Amino acid sequence: MTRIYMDHNATTPVAPEVLAAIMPYYSEEWGNASSVHWAGRGPKNAIDDAREAVSSLIGAPPRDVFFTSGGTESDNTALIGVAQALRAKGRHIVTSAIEHPAILDTLESMERLQGYEVTRIEVDTHGRHDLEALRSALREDTVLVSVMLANNELGNINPIAEMSEITHEAGVLFHCDAVNALGKIPVDVAELGADLLSISAHKIYAPKGVGALYVKRKTPFEPYLRGGGQERGRRCGTYNTAGIVGFGKAAEVASPYVDAEAMASVARLRDRLESKILDGLAGVELNGDPNDRLPNTSNLSFEGVDGEGLVLNLDLNSIAISTGSACSSGSLEPSHVLLGLDKDKRWLEAAIRFSLGRSNDEHQVDQVADTLIREVRRLRQVVSEATG
Repeated sequence: MTRIYMDHNATTPVAPEVLAAIMPYYSEEWGNASSVHWAGRGPKNAIDDAREAVSSLIGAPPRDVFFTSGGTESDNTALIGVAQALRAKGRHIVTSAIEHPAILDTLESMERLQGYEVTRIEVDTHGRHDLEALRSALREDTVLVSVMLANNELGNINPIAEMSEITHEAGVLFHCDAVNALGKIPVDVAELGADLLSISAHKIYAPKGVGALYVKRKTPFEPYLRGGGQERGRRCGTYNTAGIVGFGKAAEVASPYVDAEAMASVARLRDRLESKILDGLAGVELNGDPNDRLPNTSNLSFEGVDGEGLVLNLDLNSIAISTGSACSSGSLEPSHVLLGLDKDKRWLEAAIRFSLGRSNDEHQVDQVADTLIREVRRLRQVVSEATG
């Protein structure tokens, strides 16, 4: 049975050209990039090239971008780095109630262990933010606002440019988690108005275990990891040369996929999937903003069906989808993102996410829709007979 993967918001396969670029740094150019002798020069030059490519993808000066172990470290570093640098100004941080756990869990620990106060802005039933709520949340002692560019579960694209403008008017720094937006829509730090921005390699067909953080020049910032002096002291630790090279190659390859035509092509596949499902089944609801969302993402709820059960049944048909964030898998409760929509829990427990990628085509979309319709009907029949 042919396997179909529609969980690209969780991770992506390593692209062939990325894998080819990586391999020499395991076998030939294996030296430590911090070494001054011949074995370190090749890796050092390759890291510099990768930095240029990754920076170009987000419209940033290379000097303002440093590499990390992934999106989680980038998010943690942004929050803690700014908070430590500005602790004399205040201990108040503003974020969204439906951010990634890398943001929310870090802020919760800062509240509990370090005495910070966090304001979490709620969203409406479509997952949209009220800009006036952001404005009202800002205070004299606010040191940072952190809001993601695109929600990993719903696909919602947030009005980051407007949010950063409001934040800057109050004299506050703005951090943007762009991990799930990178490679799907254009990301430009200047247009977004971000002082700090987090990205990750494995979302754009590069290896896991590498990411980057943009920190605008002169932004108050204290390093999170110390010792060794790598990345001009901003992120110490031996370089993951192969991963960084892969990130750079993936950034080069990603550029054509975020132009208008490529994004429209992915959106047509997503819309085809939704149309076939909505035409074939009653009792289906779209979760999130129907308009301002990633072109590859669809989050749907199916009345009378448990989302986790539906995911497992589709897996038995060799189709990979999810109920939400891979970082929160294993929980039987709806995610904090879905709960934040303030909808009836019966809809939230029946939610699943489709996230398309480069390998998906119309044939796969039709096969997934047909299989899902069949399985939903079967599961509804089982429930009907059981409650009889």
